[in-house]
Amino acid sequence: MRIRFQVLPPLLLPRPQTMPLYEIFRQTIAALWAAKLRSSLTMFGIVWGISSVILLVGLGIGFGIDQRNQLRSIGTDIAICFNGKTAMPYQGYAAGRQIVLTVDDAVAIKEGAPLVKRVSPELTRTVTEVSRWNAASRAVRGVWPEYQLFRSLHVEQGRLMSAEDERNGARVVILGADANRQLFPGEPAIGDSVAIAGYPYIVIGVLAAKEQNGSYGSGPDNSQLFVPFSAMERDFPPDDKGELRGDVNNIVIQPVSSALHVAALREVRQVLGARHHFDPTDLDAVWVWDTLQDAEFLDNIFHAMTVFFAAVALLTLALGGIGVMNIMLVAVSERTREIGVRKALGATAADIRRQFLAESAMITLVSGSIGLLAGVGIILALRLLPMGPILPHPVLSATAIVSSLITLAAITLSAGTYPALRAASLTPIECLRTD
Repeated sequence: MRIRFQVLPPLLLPRPQTMPLYEIFRQTIAALWAAKLRSSLTMFGIVWGISSVILLVGLGIGFGIDQRNQLRSIGTDIAICFNGKTAMPYQGYAAGRQIVLTVDDAVAIKEGAPLVKRVSPELTRTVTEVSRWNAASRAVRGVWPEYQLFRSLHVEQGRLMSAEDERNGARVVILGADANRQLFPGEPAIGDSVAIAGYPYIVIGVLAAKEQNGSYGSGPDNSQLFVPFSAMERDFPPDDKGELRGDVNNIVIQPVSSALHVAALREVRQVLGARHHFDPTDLDAVWVWDTLQDAEFLDNIFHAMTVFFAAVALLTLALGGIGVMNIMLVAVSERTREIGVRKALGATAADIRRQFLAESAMITLVSGSIGLLAGVGIILALRLLPMGPILPHPVLSATAIVSSLITLAAITLSAGTYPALRAASLTPIECLRTD
């Protein structure tokens, strides 16, 4: 008997289908909800990190802007020249000579230093002031009209001094905000008279109050009175021993631009050196407070502080990313049997990988969005509140937002990829025999 074998066609098994996105999303929500406490704590790390980046960088930038504005309240791109003492011999003159600035020096600077935009001598006297309502003993400054432009003096009432007031030696005065409150408490000051050391001066202006955390000479502008230089030189002769008529307390200059302030100061030293016979490179002969140099120094300090704040905040965000990776590795360990069952039922390695990537992405993206909204919201809220003279208003920085989002994207990829690859590499047998 002959036996015949019939060759049957091979059994065609269905090809595994890719898990739909909505199913991945549903399972992701279910997995995160099953470990909601752990997921919430991990998300809090990302929220804190993102909001810290935005807030700390905003505070750093705000500190820098606030300090520049405070320095600008002293004057707009100015340098103040004070009397000094020579530190080196020059053309037969011995070192150690006292250099006393005069009003003629200010005239020489105005005529012989083309890189100086404006200049004003400054005389300061502390004398008695008496109005119809009260008396005071405050500093009075005699200045040229140009002084008002670069020293950020703005009137709230009345007007500033004019060139005609200076030319005529007019007895007119501008009151600082605090001086006005003391001499004219609740009373109109414009047009009224103040006896300054016995001389009647007419009030032509009251300055707007200034937030000023620094000054030179006799104190902040709010507390002082300002009169034409020619009137002060006439009415208040020198009272210090050895001081001569024409001597000034200091000379204030404003360069034509902030970029040329070093060259402008070099011109000023050359003019003064020629008049007083000292080496222009002798920095001790005339001491100069350069507010532009101070501004650059402060910019460097607060830039470094902002970078430090950003680095600390980004590190905090990175630690939050490590927390995400840790929770995903724990999830892989806890759900090993689940992974085995799903693979035995036809789930592919790509399905497993996408599942864990989706979970890590859900954690980072949702928490990152909350942190972004929280950081922006806190800054906007703080900008509406009065922060006082110490704390500045934070600034909403686009750089901080972009940096935090880039870091968040890197965390999303790095924190989810390794756990997902580890889960996808497990075999069904290895998973199902795990206790």
